[in-house]
Amino acid sequence: MRVENQTADEADQRPKRDREATRRRILDAARDLFGEHGYDGVTVRMIAARAEANTALVHRYFGSKPALFGEVLAGESALRGVIAGDAAGLPRRLAEHFVRHIDQRQVTAVSRMLDRSAGHPEVKKILLRYLEDVVVQPIVAQLDGPDARARALLASTIIMGGGPIRRLLGTDDLHDVDPGELIDRVTAMFTAALAPRSGSR
Repeated sequence: MRVENQTADEADQRPKRDREATRRRILDAARDLFGEHGYDGVTVRMIAARAEANTALVHRYFGSKPALFGEVLAGESALRGVIAGDAAGLPRRLAEHFVRHIDQRQVTAVSRMLDRSAGHPEVKKILLRYLEDVVVQPIVAQLDGPDARARALLASTIIMGGGPIRRLLGTDDLHDVDPGELIDRVTAMFTAALAPRSGSR
């Protein structure tokens, strides 16, 4: 296996396409290793070796192992695209995303990452930043009226709580339910969560 031995400064002189390819290899390697071993079981050196890169490049492109974990998490998430769009359609988009994950039979790399890493204090901080940057604030930006952050947090509990329940208890009982009916029901949940409180101005 060929390992790139160039320094981080030399990497800056490489064509942009090569830099992007190296960056993608590092992200892919990190995602796979975090999924296999958890946050504690992975070192920057292991990631660099899997990516056929140099530890200096990992630090140059991502800064630190916690930052790299956060970037893998954010990059693998589909939620940015789900939340983006017209505000009126947000509850339906969130419901469709939720139901797609109910029907997902295979455990994703991100799910493995979280299951094997969630107890680590650094990972908790990363998850809080991820929740704020990728979920809460983009939803807040879609909302009008008072208590937008509280409403966004309520919707976020539905979004983020579904994964652990699915993995711990399973969702076999839901697989026979018509997906359209599920989406309608979950849409109603998100609509209620995101709506201003009764009597608020």
